[in-house]
Amino acid sequence: MTSLAELEKIRDQARRLTELRGEKPQIKVSVGMGTCGIAAGARETMKALLDEINSRNLVGVAVTPTGCLGLCEQEPIVEVEIPGQPRIVYGKISAEKARQIVTDHLVNSKIVDEWVIGRK
Repeated sequence: MTSLAELEKIRDQARRLTELRGEKPQIKVSVGMGTCGIAAGARETMKALLDEINSRNLVGVAVTPTGCLGLCEQEPIVEVEIPGQPRIVYGKISAEKARQIVTDHLVNSKIVDEWVIGRK
């Protein structure tokens, strides 16, 4: 991934897939995409999340970029919001860790405690 335009294209594709499935997003995944996050590899993290969600044909999941979350030393940051559960904030999430979050947290409802930097 080399540009913001490419990232926006990936985001739009994920939104279209969600809409085509007729599902309103129930799970929200946000990726910190401030300059600090991008410099730390957030684009690759976001792409890995989208790829893993799409490859598993998960429905009801919205992945969105967000601005700086104020924890620059923890970038890339990923927040997972599942209705009825606390919001989980993961820090220092590489592409590989992002795939594991999809598998463990989104699919199997198991929080990856070793990467958690906050619960809200």
